[in-house]
Amino acid sequence: MLIEELLIYGFGLLLCAGVMLLYIKIKSGKSREIEHKIEKAKEDGMYEPVSLYPYIDPNICIGGAACVSACPEKDIIGIVNGKGVLINASNCVGHGACFHACPVEAISLKIGTEKRGVDLPHINQNFETNVPSIYIAGELGGMGLIKNSVEQGKQAVQNLSQHLTALSEVSYDLIIIGAGPAGISASLEAKKQKLRCLTLEQDSIGGTVFNFPRAKIVMTSPMDLPLFGLVKLFETSKSALLDLWFEVITKNNIPIQENTKVQEIKSLGTHFIVETENGESISTQKVLIAIGRRGTPRKLQVPGEEKEKVAYRLLEPELISNKHILVVGGGDSAVENAMLLAKENEVTLSYRSAQFNRLKPKNTERIKEAIDQKSIRMEFNSQVRSINDHDVILENEQGTFSLPNDLVYIFVGGELPTQFLQKSGIEITKRFGYTLKSKKNQ
Repeated sequence: MLIEELLIYGFGLLLCAGVMLLYIKIKSGKSREIEHKIEKAKEDGMYEPVSLYPYIDPNICIGGAACVSACPEKDIIGIVNGKGVLINASNCVGHGACFHACPVEAISLKIGTEKRGVDLPHINQNFETNVPSIYIAGELGGMGLIKNSVEQGKQAVQNLSQHLTALSEVSYDLIIIGAGPAGISASLEAKKQKLRCLTLEQDSIGGTVFNFPRAKIVMTSPMDLPLFGLVKLFETSKSALLDLWFEVITKNNIPIQENTKVQEIKSLGTHFIVETENGESISTQKVLIAIGRRGTPRKLQVPGEEKEKVAYRLLEPELISNKHILVVGGGDSAVENAMLLAKENEVTLSYRSAQFNRLKPKNTERIKEAIDQKSIRMEFNSQVRSINDHDVILENEQGTFSLPNDLVYIFVGGELPTQFLQKSGIEITKRFGYTLKSKKNQ
């Protein structure tokens, strides 16, 4: 009887040991797989975060993988040896789903790393800058996702509306600068709060979203839009999102003045004068800045760049055909637009570096295929020297050369409106690994 019991216990122990060994083997295999992905991300230049990203505290993390499952982008976070780690951090869009999913509060949202700092304006928990009565919401403050920007725009107006006083010398209670996601949400909330409000947009309604190609998919999640309610969008096109915004703006008679770039915000003590490049001087009690981080498109500063055939955005690629087109840049915007144009045109893509860096994996795969199939002419290590009526002059390691040309599209990023902000007295600091959101500061 004793021998039988010992055999049963022994068998049970062996079975448990076998299960544990199998579990450890599977976990080790998955860890090695994630480690290989990390190495590949480093090789491809996708390991360093470029915007808002999750920081995982290894001392708290229990490796439950809720963060991995919650991330809609996939392969941003993985589990190695029972701890969460970043993989393709450059692809993170900062939606914060992992942050909310972590059951032990091991994740905080940061911007900038120890090596790469990010310029951020000073704002408090109410979105007010160091200049009283000037507020900032959305991408400029570090939150780039549409849902986050919409929420910040709404909250900023809710906060500032509590501190309005009766001023007869001003035309408006609030001037909103920028009609992107944050600006539109703020404009709707201002209407809801019955504020005298005017929104100024240097380009067109939609801000950065408006500059996307028509067919581009906008990744987002449900958002609460003032005067509309919950918008359940998970994957929709740019045109569908803009249609929604136009519908809400029109229905609620929201005053938005397009093609109006603000030049300066002057403080007069009790109120401000907002001066535009059109020569307008508008008085207001409060100001909300809801522009993008890139403010104004970066230019090449080459002869001929002022010509009408040069553009910094592509709105309707389906209407362009049988043209010789030069696309300048090596980021996702440049690559995506070049591939859209290549369907009906002869496209050359000029990039100053020797290889692509920080492209989304799908874009890397698609552009390599397009280059191999010669549907796009690729010019690495090249720079534009001049833009002429019928051709462009490029320079590479072998010297200068000419290409026939009808249109030029430039996608080399944008410039943080630092000078504009500092001119208004707003302090800007380069932040390294700055925590924007944690469970403690919610």
